[in-house]
Amino acid sequence: MVLLRPAASGFEVFLVRRHDNVAFMGGAHVFPGGRVDEADRWLGESAAFQVAALRELFEEAGILLAMRAAGPIRFSDGAESARFLEYRAALASGAMSMRELVEREQITLALDRLVWFAHWVTPEIETRRFDTRFFAAVAPEGQHAVHDARETTHGEWMAPGAAIERCRRDEIALPPPTWTTLRTLARFDSVDEVMLWARNRRVVRVQPGFIRTGSLTMLTLPGDPAYPPIDGFETPEETRFILDRGRWQPAAAGPSDTGE
Repeated sequence: MVLLRPAASGFEVFLVRRHDNVAFMGGAHVFPGGRVDEADRWLGESAAFQVAALRELFEEAGILLAMRAAGPIRFSDGAESARFLEYRAALASGAMSMRELVEREQITLALDRLVWFAHWVTPEIETRRFDTRFFAAVAPEGQHAVHDARETTHGEWMAPGAAIERCRRDEIALPPPTWTTLRTLARFDSVDEVMLWARNRRVVRVQPGFIRTGSLTMLTLPGDPAYPPIDGFETPEETRFILDRGRWQPAAAGPSDTGE
């Protein structure tokens, strides 16, 4: 879930830092998200990714994109805020499903506020593989993003360009799909521009290439000299990433498929 909000200068995106002990991308700053559970399929298979995205956003960031008859949920009432905090913990522990939450509170999930704009698949070399949809949404008024202190250790709003610069200074770690998404977002000046772009974007499946030569471990993206372009996927500014001390860092592309 790429959660956006307007800022004094442009806009910001919410990133969470995954716990160091998490098996996949431990210690990295990422967008809130997770896997599709069986209980997420209650609105049908076609909506399972959206339901999972909304559930994970609520679990990991405390933001619930949902509606009442009177309008969006705002958590402006103290008792309501406390009640939904309990729901958040119950969802995270598996004691409650999103369907149970919806039915108990008589709310409607705001699936229409999600815009699907990217589809990433982990390389075949990975032991833990994921087929991931990226959705964009605007943070609702009256709710405040807070990391879960369970799978994540920190949460922060950042301008896309600022997040990239912090990664360059080795202050934070960004996986290649997160880096590439932030680089794309940094081209825009406002939330409205991002959402318009996302709604009109053609989504294609992207699976990074993987090269290991001696001590070199590298991922490549379509458009790199070692990876032919994919129709519909705009070649990003960085097309290869090298694993350095457990972190992925962008590298200049050369003519060799080994990066040497």
